[in-house]
Amino acid sequence: MQHPRARLFTSLFLCLSLFFAFMSTVSAALTSVEQEVYDAYLSSFEEIYRTMQENYFFSVQRQNFDAFIQKFDNEIFSQLEDKTKVNDFIMMRSGAFLVDYLKAADDRFSALYPPQAVKEFEQEALGVRVDLGIEGEMCEQGFCVSFVEPRANATQAGLKSGDIIIKINNTRLRRMSLEAVKKLLTPKIDTVSIIEYLESQSKEVRLIEVVSQEYFKQTVFPVSIPYPGVFCLRIQQFNRMTSEDFSKYLLVINQQGPSGLVLDLRGNPGGPPLAAREIVSFFLSPEKNFAYFERKGDSRNYLDVPRIPEEFRYHGPVVILVNQDSGSAAELFSGVMQKEGRATLIGVNTAGQVFLKSMFNLSNKAMLLLVTARGHFPDGDVFDFNGLAPDYRTDSMDTDLTSFAAGFLAARTMSTVR
Repeated sequence: MQHPRARLFTSLFLCLSLFFAFMSTVSAALTSVEQEVYDAYLSSFEEIYRTMQENYFFSVQRQNFDAFIQKFDNEIFSQLEDKTKVNDFIMMRSGAFLVDYLKAADDRFSALYPPQAVKEFEQEALGVRVDLGIEGEMCEQGFCVSFVEPRANATQAGLKSGDIIIKINNTRLRRMSLEAVKKLLTPKIDTVSIIEYLESQSKEVRLIEVVSQEYFKQTVFPVSIPYPGVFCLRIQQFNRMTSEDFSKYLLVINQQGPSGLVLDLRGNPGGPPLAAREIVSFFLSPEKNFAYFERKGDSRNYLDVPRIPEEFRYHGPVVILVNQDSGSAAELFSGVMQKEGRATLIGVNTAGQVFLKSMFNLSNKAMLLLVTARGHFPDGDVFDFNGLAPDYRTDSMDTDLTSFAAGFLAARTMSTVR
């Protein structure tokens, strides 16, 4: 009969033998080609981790990275049928999961964008379009143009609202679906399209060549309201040309002796902080610091009010309409105007997105969007995650809110006169 201690050593020996046999099996499970593929995945994940560690505003924990790798090994890579080549879809989806593992719980913005989505995101974020810049609806004779982007090549070629497009590249549009026509209006960049159209005033048929190019969208539009002396401008988004568009309308408004101005920023997702800086210059004293951003391990980067010609500045009362989709630069502008007592905010809490978000291109051509700084007022108060609280709250989504705001300004003007 075997001694109990001997049985114990035998059991330990068997356990160790099984453990090392298991480890040898795992190591030998991957061929050299498969190991190379696995290392490619791992290298991509390490690049994401390093980029976030160096640039992300919040702290990044290595144990979260290790936990993700273990999950990837056990639940993703081990389940792949073909381990001899990198699966781009698996690479991108896994990278996106990794970002979720590493980012802060209340960060709704940092994300990984695959190569095919990078260009589209950049264009949307910057307010840039690549198409012919033509909008409209189908009508009896073809495609009735309702709007042509001012900076698109179609405007330079002479097309305008009210014209009717009959053919595009010899394809007759009559009785085509709207979706099919829209495809013809969004060709690849630098594509030349031949447009035959009926001019709205002369009723003559004209032929033009239009090139699909990148351009900045018009984002400022006047809104008619039934209150004399009160004007309304809707800003759909902020981009590099928003200030130019805004100045043209404001110059005309100033010449008419306005008693109030409504700015409709509902649904405005924002844009570059510098665009908000330019719009602030129409309302606040020049060279005043109105906000700052602070990156991790960096000094404060203040935004000041640029100096502009006096004829473009507006000194009267302002109402800004906001909702839950008013974010980023739209929030920055609205918050500063509210803080400085230059505007009354009406609507619901904004999106809570006053961050500096930066794009980092990765070696696999994906793009990592990261929150790299948080917005503050000059006194140190932070822009709240819950968004800006309006001075007057209303849950109404009715577009007549512009008329309500105009009436508010008109009543305020009358009370001031009395």
